[in-house]
Amino acid sequence: MDASLYPRMAALEDAHWWFAARRAIVGRLLDRIELAPDAVILEPGCGTGGNFPLLARRGRLFAIDRDPAAIQFAAARGLAEIAEGALPDQIPFGATRFDLVVMTDVLEHLDDPGAALRALHARLKPGGSILITVPAGPWMWSDHDVTHHHRRRFRARELDALLRVAGFETIYLSHYNFLLFPLIAGARILPRRRSRDRAAPRHDLAMPPAALNRVLRAVFASERIVIGAARVPFGVSLIAIARAIPERAQSPAISAAGVA
Repeated sequence: MDASLYPRMAALEDAHWWFAARRAIVGRLLDRIELAPDAVILEPGCGTGGNFPLLARRGRLFAIDRDPAAIQFAAARGLAEIAEGALPDQIPFGATRFDLVVMTDVLEHLDDPGAALRALHARLKPGGSILITVPAGPWMWSDHDVTHHHRRRFRARELDALLRVAGFETIYLSHYNFLLFPLIAGARILPRRRSRDRAAPRHDLAMPPAALNRVLRAVFASERIVIGAARVPFGVSLIAIARAIPERAQSPAISAAGVA
């Protein structure tokens, strides 16, 4: 993401409908993961720390980001041990092994998502869990993706394959942000078709009017009733929970495979 957007994100992500509703959905799924009171949690690509209150109450929280500006905002929250780092090769904190990794809308920024997942698998305790969200539908590519430095949008089967080859067992995988899907898809695609030759893409990181923000948050967050209980075949994003299979328990075809 453009460094110039971090102050804007830090100012609005606690209240903005999209971030707040995503946290509600992620929180409901995390409730399904059995964690010890002393669980050790890692958030790679923590940005300005909007997930910290959600995660810190579930265990001891560690976080990394590659951007010093983002780290400065995140550190101000005082809820996590934060260090500069990047996936796949720069995961700090010594030999610490984690019970849970939470990575919300990070994998799409990476040149090699398979390598990143393999690196995280190596830092999880056997049977540890990973929760991931990513943007869905390559056909929905828009200025939003360009401005936020996305490398790709994912198909469900692609994300599942990446997890399996990296040594995970996918426990749950579904689209989400499905109630607002027609509105968001239209808002992304129609401007693209009307202005294919526009030179400078525009971001959509802005706070809507308060009443609209409340409505959008309520609608989107209500999906937490469905997500985790059923799998939805369409939506703006994907969400997955997977469990780290110990290497000795993996089949030779999986443990020896590479990721393109």
